[in-house]
Amino acid sequence: MSISRDSKYLPFLFLLLPLSFFAFQFILRLWPSLTMQEIMHRFEIDATSYGLLASVYYYGYAGMQIPIAIALDRFGPRIILGLCACLCGCSMLIFSYTENFYIALIARFLVGVGSAGGFLTIAKVVSECFKSESYSKMIGISFSIGLLGAVYGGKPLNILLNSYGSEIVSTFLSFISILIGLLSLLFLKVRVKHDNEVEAFKIQNILEIFKSPTIILLAVINLLMVGVLEGFADVWGVNYIVTAFDIDKSSAAEVTSFIFIGMLFGGPLLAFLSTKIGYYFSIVLAGITMAACILYMLFYEGDFNLILFSSICFCMGVMCCYQVLIFTIGSQNSKPAVLSLTLAFLNCINMLGGAFFHSIIGLSMDFFSNRLVKDGLYSVDVYQKALLVIPFCSVLGSVLTIAIRKLNK
Repeated sequence: MSISRDSKYLPFLFLLLPLSFFAFQFILRLWPSLTMQEIMHRFEIDATSYGLLASVYYYGYAGMQIPIAIALDRFGPRIILGLCACLCGCSMLIFSYTENFYIALIARFLVGVGSAGGFLTIAKVVSECFKSESYSKMIGISFSIGLLGAVYGGKPLNILLNSYGSEIVSTFLSFISILIGLLSLLFLKVRVKHDNEVEAFKIQNILEIFKSPTIILLAVINLLMVGVLEGFADVWGVNYIVTAFDIDKSSAAEVTSFIFIGMLFGGPLLAFLSTKIGYYFSIVLAGITMAACILYMLFYEGDFNLILFSSICFCMGVMCCYQVLIFTIGSQNSKPAVLSLTLAFLNCINMLGGAFFHSIIGLSMDFFSNRLVKDGLYSVDVYQKALLVIPFCSVLGSVLTIAIRKLNK
């Protein structure tokens, strides 16, 4: 079945399935942060091993960016989304019920592999089903709607966990993912461009990326500054807030969800700011602001204030959209033939930032606690010392941004 670009409703119906999966994979991504103590108790592991378990998701996600981008051109979104969603569901089931830590590592890695197809299939369906002049608008809208999955993957999901337990909730989530995959295989019959419409993949195109110092530095900056999102918001933030302020996990998850709410507004706001002070200074401002906000949260000595901390997290979320500016600069410094690969490469290194921060934070927590902690019950000062890597790297990314600006001049 081919889809007409003039069809009024079919493009939106076809977009619904990849959009649902993109939002849903955020919930799977946040799962370890809401079940940290349970995971550490079940596998009898310390923070270092827990950090490894959280990080393998990002290895799978990052490693599959370029392969899935290539496969989408070859096989189309129906098969790729169907396989990715089913893989996530089956892997989530294995992760939730296994008692073997190494099997859990493999399962979590495969959840990351499957999740990699979320946003890429959206981009593919939009390019196939909508007119070219609507591409940017539809991608922006899709990304914003997808972030709602991260918002509802916080407090609402934790309420379900408290009511029904992790095994029942994880089983339910697994079946939803599999259902999305089966529906995609049955109904997502989008026309795929072939032959002269799609340029064949060439290994030289990847080598072209590594010849550009600007692209390499942009990738490093992207990795360094992603700690607030992929280190704090994704995994460690909820447990730090619970420990530091002695509040329930649902309230802590509600606070960190404001980072994702801030990201709904951050793209347009930073884009507007960049027209006033430029892309590079906007990235520097974002990095310094994120560092200041996280430091304030780490060393705040008063009573817990929901409005204050939600506002700080919202501000951090806005600044997390510095990535939009990174991708913009990357596209400006890329040849047309390698533009898609350049963006996939930048996103790949960005996601590896999650693996980097989870690993280093976990190692640091065990180092500062002398490995005398069980079931993830670390003290506040241990969290504070370990999480300092996030503002440090954010400031370092800002410094490198100044350097890359001078390089381009």
